[in-house]
Amino acid sequence: MAGRALIPFQLTATLLLALLATSHAGGIAIYWGQNTGEATLSATCASRKYEFVILAFVFQFGQGRAPKLDLSGHCDASSGGCAVLSSDIRSCQRRGVKVLLSIGGGAGNYGLSSPADARCYLGGSSSSRPLGDAVLDGIDFDIELGSAKFWTTLPSKLAPQPACRCMLVSCAHGPQRHGQERRHGGAAERGAAVPVPDQWDGGAINTGLFDFVWVQFYNNPECQFSSGRSAFLDAWKQWESVPAGKIFLGLPASKDAAGTGFVPAGQLTSQGSSKYGGVMLWSKFYDDRTGYSSAIKSHV
Repeated sequence: MAGRALIPFQLTATLLLALLATSHAGGIAIYWGQNTGEATLSATCASRKYEFVILAFVFQFGQGRAPKLDLSGHCDASSGGCAVLSSDIRSCQRRGVKVLLSIGGGAGNYGLSSPADARCYLGGSSSSRPLGDAVLDGIDFDIELGSAKFWTTLPSKLAPQPACRCMLVSCAHGPQRHGQERRHGGAAERGAAVPVPDQWDGGAINTGLFDFVWVQFYNNPECQFSSGRSAFLDAWKQWESVPAGKIFLGLPASKDAAGTGFVPAGQLTSQGSSKYGGVMLWSKFYDDRTGYSSAIKSHV
């Protein structure tokens, strides 16, 4: 929360988070767009802290519904006001930062009713371009609601399109939320463990078309690190087995960002994992207030 006093990080390493690569070759992915009190998109990329910035969320799509984008006060997509972000997106890309668009979220009105529903609305040539003429680097799947049908079809429809080659997934499970300041979210809720296969995205991941998977190791008490090193590592090993390129460790950027699962920066210790890709953080708003990404960057 913006008005709360900052909690200093305890940088004495007392626990092992046994998967950060010894080469520190990982990157940081950050969600952006759900709070007005966070840095602008261009400033986020200019900080050089992040490899991926994920614009959240397209909260309505499919089943004959026109897609709707919510960037919670940054701009009004319904009136065309988010087209101004086109120059910011290109600025990010010139700096080597990949800009992705997240579909879904913990609350919304979305789902697929047929294979025809599974198409990319922002694939580079659509007449509906709420983010202007910039071409995105990929689509992030944050599917937390509705039926699991037809999500297997979507990756194959997206993969051939230049703007959609980089397939990602934010694996949330059960009736949960990322954080506590979501326009289309509400308070964080307890979710189930991080299972394999994923409830909604398991079939899509098994297509082998995903370059990256970031797994939400928060609001999932049965497998987050606070539940014990063994439970955490068992869950991580399961995710290493999926046919995807790299696996990212999903964490909240502050205690306020999630109901459970916050790990102090000093407890992130290098070990090693062949499929480790980096850390995903929820979200830029909270990271601005705690400096979490700066505190972990040398360990990532």
